[in-house]
Amino acid sequence: MTTNSFVIQPDEAEALIKQEAPLVIDLSNTQNYAQQHIPSAVNLAYEHLIDGQAPAPGNLPSIERLQALHQALGIDPQAPVLVYDDEGNGRACRFIWTLDCVGVHNYRLIDGGMHSWVNEGHPTEQTVNHPHASQAIELKVDPTPIADKAAVLAAIEEPNTVILDVRTPEEYHGQRGGSRFGHIPSAVHLNWLDTLDQNRNLRFLPDKQLLDKYAQIGVTPDKKIIAHCQTNHRSAHTYALLKHLEFKDVKAYGGSWAEWSADLSLPIE
Repeated sequence: MTTNSFVIQPDEAEALIKQEAPLVIDLSNTQNYAQQHIPSAVNLAYEHLIDGQAPAPGNLPSIERLQALHQALGIDPQAPVLVYDDEGNGRACRFIWTLDCVGVHNYRLIDGGMHSWVNEGHPTEQTVNHPHASQAIELKVDPTPIADKAAVLAAIEEPNTVILDVRTPEEYHGQRGGSRFGHIPSAVHLNWLDTLDQNRNLRFLPDKQLLDKYAQIGVTPDKKIIAHCQTNHRSAHTYALLKHLEFKDVKAYGGSWAEWSADLSLPIE
């Protein structure tokens, strides 16, 4: 594991909960949360993390919505936030991208989420926990983690920037997709599911294996990386994964293929 990674293992997370009582955010399906979740965890519906408006529903919500969300959850930028979900951490990583977009970086991600937590014998509960709201805070959008379609269009011709498409092979090769089928010109492809370790409870694959996979398609730490999928759900996972691998310049395209395919002025392959 990388030296300064925000990714922690279930044993570490259980100790952190006992010692520091962090705010624990569960991005799991609501029904699954009701059946079992990590003790003290508060459930957060995915809809709060996206703008939801066509043609780019995956864009970041307004700063007003984000401020209201942070206040409702009681997020303190100085206190740790522990994040996980039940689907391989796609939703949890979208929350991490959202936190980065407003300059909140004191978070930890449980490797494997509920899969590793439950399958490795850690305690769960069914109690519905409610957050303790904080006083109003003023947030500002940090554009560093964000790519818009103008930046992606420019990146097509930039040799030092790699556009990384993490959708399924069928989507990438134009057999299914959004308003139009295909992919962004010059984009390389690696299905986000191929970065999950199916034999280790949906953790990230080992670092060396991941670095080798990415290097094979030209995604290397010396390049600028823009990740996208259909609505920046799956690509938020890739964004967080590349941060874990200590890539220095990684962005996620919020509009993703939903926005790109709907704009007939933009090129596709």
